[in-house]
Amino acid sequence: MSNHRLIADCSFKAHPPVRHDAVTAGSPGGTVTAPELKFRRLTADLRRGIHDGTWPPGSKLPTERALAAETGLSLTTVRRAYEELVAERLVERRQGAGTFAARSGPPEPAGRRVVGVLVPDTALYYPRVLQGIEKELAGAGARLVLACSYYDRSVEETAIAELLSAGADGLLLVPGLHTADDPALRARQLMELPVPVVLVERRLTAAGPGDPTEHVCTDHAGGAYEAVRHLYALGHERQALVLRSDGPPAALITDGFACAAAELGLPRPVYVREPMEGWDAARADDAVRTLLDGAVTGALCFGDREATLLQSAARRAGLRVPQDLALVSYDNEFADVAEIPLTAVAPPKFQMGRLAAQILLSRLSDGDASPVHQVQLRPKLVVRASCGGRPGHRRTRTAL
Repeated sequence: MSNHRLIADCSFKAHPPVRHDAVTAGSPGGTVTAPELKFRRLTADLRRGIHDGTWPPGSKLPTERALAAETGLSLTTVRRAYEELVAERLVERRQGAGTFAARSGPPEPAGRRVVGVLVPDTALYYPRVLQGIEKELAGAGARLVLACSYYDRSVEETAIAELLSAGADGLLLVPGLHTADDPALRARQLMELPVPVVLVERRLTAAGPGDPTEHVCTDHAGGAYEAVRHLYALGHERQALVLRSDGPPAALITDGFACAAAELGLPRPVYVREPMEGWDAARADDAVRTLLDGAVTGALCFGDREATLLQSAARRAGLRVPQDLALVSYDNEFADVAEIPLTAVAPPKFQMGRLAAQILLSRLSDGDASPVHQVQLRPKLVVRASCGGRPGHRRTRTAL
């Protein structure tokens, strides 16, 4: 198994009842759970090992207990993976003997596209993006090979090389442009890879029209802009932006917040910044004190975890949400399960993944005849209880 930890192979077919690595929920609102991702990655690793000869036809695979011990996964996950491969006729169970690679498997369709996908992690933000990619590739009968960089540049380089070695015809990449010494140079290197490349949730913002990349991104500045205007429509003129300062969206969210604040003439907007690892209950308490000092009544907070901590800190400080402090979260991964459900800016992750896959498939089919796509998708504002109502229902503020 050690040779197959970097990339996972997920196959899709236009017809059949076989589940393969299809998404858990077919609707855009569905999520891919952590146990489901572990199951799919293990299944893909095993499938790839069978295809590349790690387990030749007729050879015995590890027992369920041995594989669970080696991978750190549960017996249930391992059993599901083996059952999936049995359904695909890639392995066979022999009573009392174990699990064996089948002596002959189903034929691989000729001419099937192979799409390599690189994400920095498979938690929180990216499962929905992957779900959108998978949905589009499923309809096209494409095969998806998944890699994860874990926000490590050297791992990213190795993973891209592995994707190309796996036969990827095109790549959907979420690279670490924001951590590169020279982001423009790194972008050019990616665009010069021997196969078409579409970036997902990454672009050269500072390059303007000089950005050479083909990309699909969230309009994070636009999402923040709408949140500020929403709070203003509810009567909040003293606003704050509370955010973790690391990660590509932070600067864009700040730009959108500042733009809306300037347009609306908000007096002395407050900014609270902290790296993600610095966010804890004590830091949230400090942030609330800063908001109190600035007489803030409405805050946009990036992201859901930080907003939830801020909500709890507000309660400890004797503030009522939303009566004394209205909150809008930026992310919408688990904003709805906060103690007081959070109004949230919701990046269109599923749609972004699906559109990126469409663009890459078009590039693979049409070559240079396909126009270069540089797409930004505007997030949606999902209104819940934490901001106190909908625009037009202006509140009467009390001094904090």
